[in-house]
Amino acid sequence: MDIATGRHGAGALWVVNSVWEHIIMSYEFYIGAIDEESVLAECGPMRLVIRAWNRRQPQITLARRAAEESISYLEQIARFRPQLSRPWPQIEFLPENELARRMIASVQIIGDDDLTPMAAVAGTIADAVADWLFERETTKVIVDNGGDIAIRLSQGEQATVGIRPQVTSPLISHVINLNSGHSWGVATSGMGGRSFTRGIASAATVLAETASVADAAATSVANACYVDNQSIVQLPAERLDPHSDLAGISVTTELGPLSSKTIGLAVSKAGQKAEIISRKGVINGAFIALVNAVMISEGMRPYAAPVQ
Repeated sequence: MDIATGRHGAGALWVVNSVWEHIIMSYEFYIGAIDEESVLAECGPMRLVIRAWNRRQPQITLARRAAEESISYLEQIARFRPQLSRPWPQIEFLPENELARRMIASVQIIGDDDLTPMAAVAGTIADAVADWLFERETTKVIVDNGGDIAIRLSQGEQATVGIRPQVTSPLISHVINLNSGHSWGVATSGMGGRSFTRGIASAATVLAETASVADAAATSVANACYVDNQSIVQLPAERLDPHSDLAGISVTTELGPLSSKTIGLAVSKAGQKAEIISRKGVINGAFIALVNAVMISEGMRPYAAPVQ
């Protein structure tokens, strides 16, 4: 079972300078083998676990080279951070950079006017690394960027990705079974994740053709999982992080007890958002969890199954 998780391994350490938040910052980046099949790359906000095979033979050397490429991808995006931190309708000119353009396209196709391209940053980097590997005699690639996963499968290859009903818990309740001959992206958003959320979802996991689109869609679905309730505490994003791309938007910081009716309503709203996006042909479907309630959208049901 290929469940995209990772742990620290031994390896070398380098230093690289990147532009971020208008400041030249020194990033230590780490690249090292986790095991015989996996390479870890860490730099600033990025944490990649990279795996590639050629007909079941691990391609660890290629995975290391891909890890080095990933640092350059992060640097490219950092140069355009001010522009990519604006809601996509406010971006007047497209950047002269393919990764930045992919981020903009991914949030634009989701359609929420308040989404910034940063909602797709983790998935976009995962896609770029996966594509780089898949172009180099690999038949199966799995790149996990902190839970936003890019998967590439040749004919005859398969992959299984675990779904966590709570972002903050390692427990896997369901798995997504993916077929051969396809590009896939799986991304999760929710309370306790790496990014802020306007909603209250414990987890919103989306399946799409690319991780970039899945990342943006998961953000949108998780944001939609919300109801007005005194048990929900929200604060302006800039009070929690002065460099947040969500300045002026309230994000959820605490969640108290909710009635079953309230939970059901919030999950239903998230499910409706997932169906709207699915009908555009943008995503396959979504898995939405809040406390003990779970909804699996129609498009996700052929792929998701409970852990036995």
